[in-house]
Amino acid sequence: MLAPVFLLLCFWGTSSIAAQENTTESILARINELISASRHNEAIALFDTIPLPDRDSNLLKLFKASVLSSAGKQNEARVIVEAVNKAEPDNIDALFMLAAIEGTAGRRRQQQTALERVIKIEPDNAAALVELGDLSLRNRNVKQAASYFHRVLTKEPENLSALLGLARAFRVNSEWEDAENLYNHAVKTYPNSAEARSERARFYKSRGFLLQALSDLDEAKKLAPDNYWISVDRGNLLLEMNRKPAALEEFNRAIGINPGEFLAYAYTSGLKDDLGDPDGAERDYGILARMRPDYYYALEGLGLHKMRKENWAEARDAFMEAYKQAPQENIYALLAAICWMRAENPASPRTFLGQAQAKVKRDSLEWYMFRLYYDLTARAYSGENDMIRRVEEEKDEDLKARMMFYMAQYYDVRGNTAMANKYYTLVNDMGKKAIPEWRLIEWIVAGREL
Repeated sequence: MLAPVFLLLCFWGTSSIAAQENTTESILARINELISASRHNEAIALFDTIPLPDRDSNLLKLFKASVLSSAGKQNEARVIVEAVNKAEPDNIDALFMLAAIEGTAGRRRQQQTALERVIKIEPDNAAALVELGDLSLRNRNVKQAASYFHRVLTKEPENLSALLGLARAFRVNSEWEDAENLYNHAVKTYPNSAEARSERARFYKSRGFLLQALSDLDEAKKLAPDNYWISVDRGNLLLEMNRKPAALEEFNRAIGINPGEFLAYAYTSGLKDDLGDPDGAERDYGILARMRPDYYYALEGLGLHKMRKENWAEARDAFMEAYKQAPQENIYALLAAICWMRAENPASPRTFLGQAQAKVKRDSLEWYMFRLYYDLTARAYSGENDMIRRVEEEKDEDLKARMMFYMAQYYDVRGNTAMANKYYTLVNDMGKKAIPEWRLIEWIVAGREL
């Protein structure tokens, strides 16, 4: 694989770094400092200041490509790597980097091609064979994956990556005993490997042996206390064991390890809701929405919390963005319209409601609810009794509960608090906790002491 920065420094020498400022050695040292501080764009800019002919060396070009890749600039990295590969078709480092770039882009066929070129040059390259095995597993080709792992183990019987890869292949193929034996062998052979422990923990969790899985993750955590994914796995396991406070603590620990990774926030936001910390949940939903604007569940949670606090304009904006990301979720449009009415006046979202209703399946219960709200924008209440009848006759209990909630909201917008409270109470009594609006129903019922 690519030489790390300290090897590059050794390659060019380090004796003059202190005495000279604009040498290849001193610039590489500065690039290393910037990478360590996650200041990748500044590090990338410095490559253009490296003196010639060093700047044109393929080793430094690949190093620059690796920094570009780390900065998320995959296309720019690919251009450099492909140029190096064209000049040096047998450059193993270039092929590995090309495979990594293609893998990040989800281009599995191209990733496989690059790795196959590696083993054509070096038939026993264990790293390439293991990656090909992992790729085959992702493609659900278990037999081929096992053959790659076996090739490595024939030459290197104790290769940890190959042992774990073959164990995963057995696991995917439901060969439980063979999988467990390999995991046990890996843990016994590498007692200080956090990876071996965490992999076996996943196996135990999938088999329902939760205490054994927790024991392995406890050990993995001791061996690699700063590993984000071990912390997430442990939080997930604690959540499955219904140990929510402990799970929240573990996910918070994961955030402390890597606050720039979004997954742990997806758990902490919901857990904080469950454990009575709505402000904390709102904060984490907001972080999620900023980190991943396409993750509309975060926008949904954020919108509901903004409604809880009667921040109607902010709630509208959150639901409008959620609807933009998931236009098939009609209810986001209705929630956005409700908040819009509260933020301004009932007539404000009339055009938007008409456009949204046109996308809803005609004559569905949702379509009639949209029509009721559309009529509300014109203060025409002729469909109210018809909507009440349709909701009462609905057989799908989850849909019925959701539509009762929107009837309650309808009456709230109109200022008919008594009727709104009636429907909030009815839907609360149904106890349909799986519906997205349930959290808001709980807050309203508690706040109004219904």
